[in-house]
Amino acid sequence: MAGHSKWKQIKHYKAAADAKRGALFTKLIREITMAAKIGGGDPSGNPRLRLAIDTARANSMPKENIERAVKKGTGELEGVEYQEMTYEGFGPGGVALLIDAVTDNPTRTVAEVRSKMSRLGGNLGTPNSVAWMFEKKGQIYVEASTIDEDSLMERALDAGAEDVSREDERFLVTTSPHDFHAVQTALAGKGVKIAEAELAMVPKNTVQVAGKEADSLLKLLETIEELDDVQKVWANFDMDVAEMAKVEG
Repeated sequence: MAGHSKWKQIKHYKAAADAKRGALFTKLIREITMAAKIGGGDPSGNPRLRLAIDTARANSMPKENIERAVKKGTGELEGVEYQEMTYEGFGPGGVALLIDAVTDNPTRTVAEVRSKMSRLGGNLGTPNSVAWMFEKKGQIYVEASTIDEDSLMERALDAGAEDVSREDERFLVTTSPHDFHAVQTALAGKGVKIAEAELAMVPKNTVQVAGKEADSLLKLLETIEELDDVQKVWANFDMDVAEMAKVEG
């Protein structure tokens, strides 16, 4: 689907959850806490924590909230004991779904996800039923209005990026997971203004959806991401330009 990216698609169903700042902060706090728990409380030596803190700051989270979440992760403050869970399944049109969650009660979370999936045309699968359809990549978005493609390409490849592509009004810099933070730091050091950066599960192939299936799929994705325990939903769907216009309308 030329000209339409994962970003363009995902923002349709991310918008509802992200518009509620409290719900967004809950997800960000859990990610900071989990990152600090796994890799320690020093962002300079914990790339996952550094990314989580950068994302929280970009969304105007107060400094004290960030510091408290870090201390809960390292055990300096008492807090809820969270676990990371990944659920796999299929949505309308046979679209593969990876659902990342951070929860203090996996039994509750899987029941909620299963309920939403069943009610909205999806179904949970077994472990590794769809994970093989995705690969982890670093994705760095740069507004196209801030730099020309040749300049960004030169700086990105020099920093160790795998590719640079144009997606709507943004450029997408793709990296290996290992090089993600180094490329991000190098680009910022070269004066590139980064709009958004994340480690993403990128589909190796996509499934085309249209009509009622497209509407049902986006409703399912939106509903699942609204669950407090769910951090991210990755899906291997695609839409053509005309179909995207219908959904946007």
